[in-house]
Amino acid sequence: MGDNGFFVRFWGVRGSIATTGPDTLRYGGNTTCLEMRCGPHLLIFDAGTGIRLLGDALEMTGEPVTADLFFTHSHIDHVVGFPFFSPFHDQRSRISLWEGHLGPDLTLGSVLGSLMAAPLFPVPLRGLERCLDYRKFAAGAVLEPRPGLVVRTCPLNHPNGATGYRVDYQGRSICLITDTEHPVHGRDETIADLVRGADVMIYDASYSDAEYADHVGWGHSTWQEALRLADHAGVRHPVIFHHCPDRTDAMLDEIAAAARAMHPGALVAREGQVITPDGERPD
Repeated sequence: MGDNGFFVRFWGVRGSIATTGPDTLRYGGNTTCLEMRCGPHLLIFDAGTGIRLLGDALEMTGEPVTADLFFTHSHIDHVVGFPFFSPFHDQRSRISLWEGHLGPDLTLGSVLGSLMAAPLFPVPLRGLERCLDYRKFAAGAVLEPRPGLVVRTCPLNHPNGATGYRVDYQGRSICLITDTEHPVHGRDETIADLVRGADVMIYDASYSDAEYADHVGWGHSTWQEALRLADHAGVRHPVIFHHCPDRTDAMLDEIAAAARAMHPGALVAREGQVITPDGERPD
């Protein structure tokens, strides 16, 4: 498919809280975690409940893990799976943790340490830190985490801050824009500039336009706005993502059909799905 070993795999696609039950089996109920492969490089985005499944898959190879884990932000649904990522418990692992949303007064170590402190969690963060390397940046920075790999960033409109990412590799591009709220009028041109001309844009589409009026200020966007932004910025494949926990498989099927009618390249993210710069890879 001409992806040059460049793709993203979804391990968690849900927002706010994990869901279980027969109504979410096909799209999945785990919260945000994405695996991105850029040739030999492994990038991970967010540590929601889906990161446990990714860790299990990596552990099955028997090989030590070298990776870069980028956080969009540190709300609970995006970090709750962090302690359950099995490569952290292999002293051979080398994992860099990146964040650009906490500002000068907070560190990722302190935030994750609070998550893993009594009485919330029985195992302290210091038990994992032998394989961790903390990397702080300001949203808007251009990062080069590995040779030949460029990661551009921008700030997002979300309570307590969040970071959007664009990964460019061998002339192709995949963007992750979650969690963010679009302006009531107009669009966020900072985000539009980041995703302009991208092959893939994975976008926070927690709501529909009709639902958004009751959720202004909550820090999330709509699936219709994802398509409008894609049209404005020349994105080939907008991917509807960060599904509201109330969304059933049937509801997401309806959104998928409506989205494809508006933008033929549109996709709705589901667990296990693999997307390359040229679109969805067949199962």
